[in-house]
Amino acid sequence: MNAPMNPLDAHKATMNEVLSRQKAAHLRDGPPSVEKRVDWLNRSIDLLIGHQAEIAKAVNADFGSRSPEATALTDVAGSIGPLKFARENVAKWMRPQKRRTTPAILGLFGAKAAVQYQPKGVVGVISPWNFPVNLTFAPLAGIFAAGNRAMIKPSEYTPATSELLKAMFAEAFDEEEVAVFVGGPEVGQAFSGLAFDHLVFTGATSVARHVMRAAAENLVPVTLELGGKSPVILSRGADLATAAARIMNGKTLNAGQICLAPDYVLAPQEDVETFVAEAKAAVGRYFPTLKDNPDYTALVAQRHYDRVKGYVDDAKAKGARVVEINPGGEDLSQQEHRKIAPTLIIDPTDDMKVMQEEIFGPVLPVKSYRTIDEAVDYVNAHDRPLALYWFGTDEAEKDRVLARTTSGGVTVNDVIFHVAQEELPFGGVGPAGMGAYHGHDGFLEFSHRKAVFQQLKKDIAPMLGLRPPYGEAIRKYLAGQIKR
Repeated sequence: MNAPMNPLDAHKATMNEVLSRQKAAHLRDGPPSVEKRVDWLNRSIDLLIGHQAEIAKAVNADFGSRSPEATALTDVAGSIGPLKFARENVAKWMRPQKRRTTPAILGLFGAKAAVQYQPKGVVGVISPWNFPVNLTFAPLAGIFAAGNRAMIKPSEYTPATSELLKAMFAEAFDEEEVAVFVGGPEVGQAFSGLAFDHLVFTGATSVARHVMRAAAENLVPVTLELGGKSPVILSRGADLATAAARIMNGKTLNAGQICLAPDYVLAPQEDVETFVAEAKAAVGRYFPTLKDNPDYTALVAQRHYDRVKGYVDDAKAKGARVVEINPGGEDLSQQEHRKIAPTLIIDPTDDMKVMQEEIFGPVLPVKSYRTIDEAVDYVNAHDRPLALYWFGTDEAEKDRVLARTTSGGVTVNDVIFHVAQEELPFGGVGPAGMGAYHGHDGFLEFSHRKAVFQQLKKDIAPMLGLRPPYGEAIRKYLAGQIKR
């Protein structure tokens, strides 16, 4: 008797069968018309609108506590926006782009050069748990606009939402268009090893290394949207009340479980205490209470709760000043969910875990600096982050900081907002990721840019002396080319 197939191989076989059908459908039907792409985008928008209440309920169940308004803002409306933007622009994006011929004389005689945008075929999407709906649907805006089909592996950390996503897509799409596979790490491992035409992964840098290694077996191009420790630089002269309000809003949104969340603050020495006071005031306005406040999100799982609490305990043990912002003075040691009060760690040292790992929780280290060059040097001494935030009014300093640091993106005088700009590419650099999507950049990311040159019907190469036997004509041509 044949030995039973191991679970990994069984998952892979099931997924490969769907992948083969999607690839066959792509070849059978050819590049989708603009009408077809708009239809896919509209179906996605309709799913979000029609299931918004179920989405809010599922996400709340997975997190333990997350308000329907937060989910509507980040996961529902935050997904519809990119889909609508793609719908409005896809016809324009699809047009071939004319390019100049080389040498230019060929163009004068009627030769043509152009770039055609061709669907890659089937794109795999591995989406994370922190915004499980948005980070599934937002990539689909570019994927569908570019004319691709999709296979999706949502996170096992949000099982209710993942099951809902599977049911939603099955309701509106044939499996030859979109297929969803739920399950644990073994499903993700099998998924990342499939021979997609492109693979998008959003998640932790440590997991991305395994995903990229698996994709390399089939030479699958990847878009990696990761994270890292995104710094905030407070300039001297910054409006600290406004800066603290915006920083703490970004840090407490989704309880800091955001790849773009401000990870630490670099503040002038003389401004640290003012920033702490303004941060306390801002949190007090947003969340008069925490424990039973539905607007304050819980940590998604016990292991993440323990990890973030561990950062605070480690910093405290190593001598850091820890400021817990708990406006209602509540006892959070006994609670139904996994809520951690917004916590500042003042002047942490680099031997503390909170300064070594991405926090992904409502804990914010505040480190002082004497000169702006010192702050820039600190940022540059560490891995390039997904985002950098600068607050201030000194335009020359802003330009200097942006020129001398490298990050995936930047928001000036706020945090996170650059991700909401559909006209801007979103992506990381180095350990924070590779590739970029959103808007037109997403269409380009998921398209094959095919170079097409159309030669003249009349063969003028002999007239130019470009073929043997070589003579004076080619020597004159080369003399004109080989010079500054």
